[in-house]
Amino acid sequence: MSALFYRYDERWLNTSRKDVDWEQIKLIVFLNHTSLFEPIFLRLAPNHFLWKASKQLIIPGADITLKRPLVGRFFHFLLPGVIPITRKKDHSWRSFLEAINSKSIVAILPEGRMMRPNGLDKSGKQMSVRGGIADILSRLKEGSALFIYSGGLHHIQVPGQKLPKLFKQVRVNLEVLNIAQYKKSIGNVNFEDFKSKLVKDLNHRLAHRVPKQEQR
Repeated sequence: MSALFYRYDERWLNTSRKDVDWEQIKLIVFLNHTSLFEPIFLRLAPNHFLWKASKQLIIPGADITLKRPLVGRFFHFLLPGVIPITRKKDHSWRSFLEAINSKSIVAILPEGRMMRPNGLDKSGKQMSVRGGIADILSRLKEGSALFIYSGGLHHIQVPGQKLPKLFKQVRVNLEVLNIAQYKKSIGNVNFEDFKSKLVKDLNHRLAHRVPKQEQR
């Protein structure tokens, strides 16, 4: 449906869409979190993957957001596998991790909060990747990760704005990496070392692989 309302300027960095083995996608990583409407990027996947994901996708979502009447219903409808979590690593995060199994397709927005138009989060802090994704990767032993580098969606929906603007261009870069090879490239002396190096790598990707979004 989103193809009717948005023009996609997509660039695959290390493969092409037709060469992606969608059956191997076990992790979807969204970088440059600017809007609640980032699920529109899933339109770039083929229908057979979307059908599979509708049954097997799990994604952590802020409980505060999911409790909002309109937005919460929208997310539960669009992403039935969304699991509410708090801002802390408590029982809700552990419950999310325990829901991951060999059939799961996991999606994560590793920055953990949205960028506002001033380039900061809602508390005025710099945006950066948080370490929760390391917990997820430690549970994934095989398959591929799809990295989605958003050019930003403030020209479509600014955080707090109820309705999105239609008929806009969306820019996005995409990359597919083998999970086992990617984890090996990060290094795994111990978990804390792995998490630190992973966060550093993802922040580098956030800085250098995100396309510049033309505001039109």
